[in-house]
Amino acid sequence: MAVETKIPRRKEAFTYRGHTLDELKKMRLEEIAELLPARERRTIKRGMPETHKKLLATVRNGKSVIRTHLRDMIILPEMVGLEFEVHNGKQFIKVKIQPEMIGHHLGEFALTRKKVVHGSAGIGATRSSRYVPLK
Repeated sequence: MAVETKIPRRKEAFTYRGHTLDELKKMRLEEIAELLPARERRTIKRGMPETHKKLLATVRNGKSVIRTHLRDMIILPEMVGLEFEVHNGKQFIKVKIQPEMIGHHLGEFALTRKKVVHGSAGIGATRSSRYVPLK
């Protein structure tokens, strides 16, 4: 008897503010900016920094895996399907760009802080932990 595993599938085609991914990829950067949230729209209208323009050129050249420290780079439709390695301050975290990530920043997907996991209290940690039963 074979066990069937269900793969989550999208019910309908992806759209961003009423536009399909193919339509978004054909748009100019200024047209895409009009669809993005205010902070991202303002960044694009004021002119992207040179480092962001260089990263876009690398994306357009079609490199397979792109390493970057640019955590504040806005994810654009032309980046969908690519794999980035985003620096989190200590190491590079692999991020595969999905259509749902459009309009977010790369840094949102490479967390800089880990969840704190505390160990058990040792001898002398507090008054209540002084007693350690012998087994």
